[in-house]
Amino acid sequence: MKPEAVAQYLRDNPYFFDDHIETLTQIQLPHPHGGRTISLSERQLVALRDKNKDLEKKLREMIAYAQENEALQHKVHEFVIALFGARDLATLQDMIPYMLRDIFAVPHVAMHLWQTNPPSEAVLMFADTENQPICTHNPVEDTATWFGEHAAQLRSYAYMTLHAGSGTIGMLVLASEDKERFYPEMGTMFLQRISEVVSSALHPYLAD
Repeated sequence: MKPEAVAQYLRDNPYFFDDHIETLTQIQLPHPHGGRTISLSERQLVALRDKNKDLEKKLREMIAYAQENEALQHKVHEFVIALFGARDLATLQDMIPYMLRDIFAVPHVAMHLWQTNPPSEAVLMFADTENQPICTHNPVEDTATWFGEHAAQLRSYAYMTLHAGSGTIGMLVLASEDKERFYPEMGTMFLQRISEVVSSALHPYLAD
């Protein structure tokens, strides 16, 4: 009899072991974590323990994620307070990249404002068409050059367009040598919030 047929028979006859209780004591199964054999009931206990371990691991991961998320929210809150405490554009231009390196634990941050660093037509077109943050493994047009001597080592990027009204006033880019630091499928909620508050803080100092 094929294994599938045996399995189907037991599913179709849930009281089989009630009528053949001695069979339960005779069945021996290989231990999943060793070479010895164990009874069916022992195997069920092992399976339950393994399942509990998996659940505990997932719970620990969820707790760790929640703690990291809370810490990130706290840093973003401090960032917002600092932004609106700045009194001039020069302070903001220094503060924003510095604080973002800490918030996102990312080594490279570049902020280009069109008023002081006019973009290429291709970069401007990208900024005008992308309203949401973009995470990618490839630099957009010539933006890798914004990172100077580090450009050749960078493997992932997060792009945030800065807006004032209906127009764009610049672009904020996070970059890393780690290819997995930013990737297309990652969530961008915090990046979007950062883009919005930075845009709001810069707007009074820049022409529309």
